[in-house]
Amino acid sequence: MTRLAAPGRGDTHCPYCALQCGMRLTGTAVEPRVTVEPRDFPTNLGGLCQKGWTAARVLHAPSRLTTPLVRVDGELRPASWDTALDFVAAELARSRDAHGADSVAVFGGGGLTNEKAYLLGKFARVALGTSQIDYNGRFCMSSAAAAGMRAFGLDRGMPFPIEDVARSEAVLLVGANPAETMPPFVQHLTGALIVVDPRRTATAERAHLHLRPRPGTDLALALGILHAVVAEGHYRGDYAAERTTGFEAAWRLAAAWWPERVERVTGVAAGDQRRAAALLAGARTAHILTGRGTEQHSSGTDMVGAWINLALALGLPGTPGSGYGCLTGQGNGQGGREHGQKADQLPGYRKITDPDARAYVASVWGVPAESLPGAGRSAYELLDSLGREGGPRALMVFGSNILVSAPNAGHIADRLSTVDLLVVADFVLSETAALADVVFPVTQWAEEGGTMTNLEGRVLLRTPAVSAPDGVRSDLELVRALAIRLGQPEHRFPADPEAVFEELRLASRGGPADYSGITYSRLRAGDQLHWPVPTTDHPGTPRMFLTHFAHPDGRAHFTPVDYTGPTEPLDDEYPLLATTGRVLHHYQSGAQTRLVPELNAASPEAFVQVHPDTASRAGLTDRAHARVISRRGSTEAVVRCDPTMRLDTVFLPFHFPGAQRANLLTNPALDPHSRMPEFKVCAVRLESL
Repeated sequence: MTRLAAPGRGDTHCPYCALQCGMRLTGTAVEPRVTVEPRDFPTNLGGLCQKGWTAARVLHAPSRLTTPLVRVDGELRPASWDTALDFVAAELARSRDAHGADSVAVFGGGGLTNEKAYLLGKFARVALGTSQIDYNGRFCMSSAAAAGMRAFGLDRGMPFPIEDVARSEAVLLVGANPAETMPPFVQHLTGALIVVDPRRTATAERAHLHLRPRPGTDLALALGILHAVVAEGHYRGDYAAERTTGFEAAWRLAAAWWPERVERVTGVAAGDQRRAAALLAGARTAHILTGRGTEQHSSGTDMVGAWINLALALGLPGTPGSGYGCLTGQGNGQGGREHGQKADQLPGYRKITDPDARAYVASVWGVPAESLPGAGRSAYELLDSLGREGGPRALMVFGSNILVSAPNAGHIADRLSTVDLLVVADFVLSETAALADVVFPVTQWAEEGGTMTNLEGRVLLRTPAVSAPDGVRSDLELVRALAIRLGQPEHRFPADPEAVFEELRLASRGGPADYSGITYSRLRAGDQLHWPVPTTDHPGTPRMFLTHFAHPDGRAHFTPVDYTGPTEPLDDEYPLLATTGRVLHHYQSGAQTRLVPELNAASPEAFVQVHPDTASRAGLTDRAHARVISRRGSTEAVVRCDPTMRLDTVFLPFHFPGAQRANLLTNPALDPHSRMPEFKVCAVRLESL
């Protein structure tokens, strides 16, 4: 039974997106049902979306797990914690001894607290000795992170507070649909809004100007608008000369992409490209914000780089009231990639290949620097290598439902079936957990303490607002118990969130993402702290790059980028472009929101959104049952005819399991810089089911 930690009210934050909206859980000691009230907070200003309003329903879902499960004779059966932990530790040690440390892998999540992300990274590299750790954030905004590092020398999704967006006179929003994915954000879009999206989304309905490129052609569109900025006299040469480098090389490529040429590639009218350039250039303050739609491509880093080039040409980054930013998706998508659960990183956003970083972090952990492994495989490459020669034979999954969320999901299901040991920590029997050999029941957002870092780089403190069900333990307790069984000293893996954070502070000190000046006491006192915070008397850094960028020369760097297009061609067999995304009522793989009756009733099944003429050519009508087929697999969905859709494009949400998984279709082609798969465009055909 879920109860408030103390009768009355518990202040916390929403468990879903990176807005981390403020909310309050209410109830009494005799009322087993906890309810949600909105709480005024800078990101949500007292508002909540439908997912937020119903978030407490998940805490007392009937399918909630409260005891470990161990597979015996092909069936998952209840077991004690000691039995399950002893079994997993023995199997991990056996695999490591027989096949080497890299035969064991860890897969984390962008919804885990900073403390969990940190301890997972330490657990993998110290207790297991493996390099094979990555997380589902690689599928989220890794391309934007890579582009931000390349342009600015540092990646923080929004290097300015959200109130700056609310004061902006013009916002270019690329590949994002916050009206459905993070509705409270929309109230901050008060200026002229330009939306780049192939679909007429709820966000595009609010736009002053909607640009509808063919899926996969965003980079060409960015080059066309940049061309218009320069040709129409809007280029901020004074800003570029003082604060940037590399414009000439970037312009040599962009100069060939005049708007009329871009129109032929993207379908966006040349006049609309020039209008977008004029709207941005004519505003006293302006922002360019990118989302998954322009990032989840095999050229996603270059796509985001093209939008950053446009922002730099307009003089936006590092200018008070203006800027470029990325809308982080998962609740801790920012902090989750800063503290070590990513294949190539150590805490504080340090590179694991940097000898000085390795030496420093090893000294904090009390181990020799040479004992730390090197960089491991990226998320898809890790999953693709499971069970192969030289690949992991045991996998531990925390905070991710990869059977639904990974690209080419049918293939990933096959790889999961080959491992000797699959361990999943979850609160319900998700689609991935149902395949596991061992499932550990773990606490949820309102039942545990820890910090999250929202889309602004603001570090938030969660405190337990409700008690956890009997039999449930935290991920930190799980990691500690396994580490001790694997021979680690007890002091090396604390389970108390504040103790873990104290070590994280030290490990991040001097790194790009420096949390060393943040303390629980400061957060409890109400300090609004955006990293970096290098000392305990530092006020934090809500606005970055005002005086210099993070490159050694202090400048932002234009990057030469050119358009190449999607990896996968259309042909007579696969004549349509499929793109995927979220809908209002569900979140990510749907493992949480599909448990909420109100949300599930509103969006109970997968659908394929398609123009009526395109449906007709496939012999389909509205509400018909269809099969969408790609070169990798097929999925089943109900047809939704929409006359605003492009004739060459279909859309599918990715929240649904089984035969309705959109990711049975998606292309695992990887960006060479970020290793992001090409989720957002693949070639398909429609058939009657």
